[in-house]
Amino acid sequence: MIRQSYTAVIERNVTWQGEFATEAYEAAWASEAIFFLRALTADDIPADAVARVQLSPDGIRWCDEGTVVSLPTAAEGLTFARVRHFGGWLRVAGRLPKGAQLTVIVALALKE
Repeated sequence: MIRQSYTAVIERNVTWQGEFATEAYEAAWASEAIFFLRALTADDIPADAVARVQLSPDGIRWCDEGTVVSLPTAAEGLTFARVRHFGGWLRVAGRLPKGAQLTVIVALALKE
């Protein structure tokens, strides 16, 4: 049996400052997911800056899934987070300190 896969770009050239969250993505058909976070620009990103993977039953109300991903601290930096057992909807959320700014491309690779 051939597994199905799909990659969705959920943020493209978006600048994160302060509180941020990616667009929600419905992925109930998938059994595993990988978020790829690529920095196009990174200004004053602390070395300990992270984002949290969140899940939702409806794409409206969110809770932290438990997976944390380090944010890229330099332009062209790339990080990722793997997730399983997530139900219907996924996103990444976090908070950057005042003055920090990160322009990103975020892709979500899903596999059945």
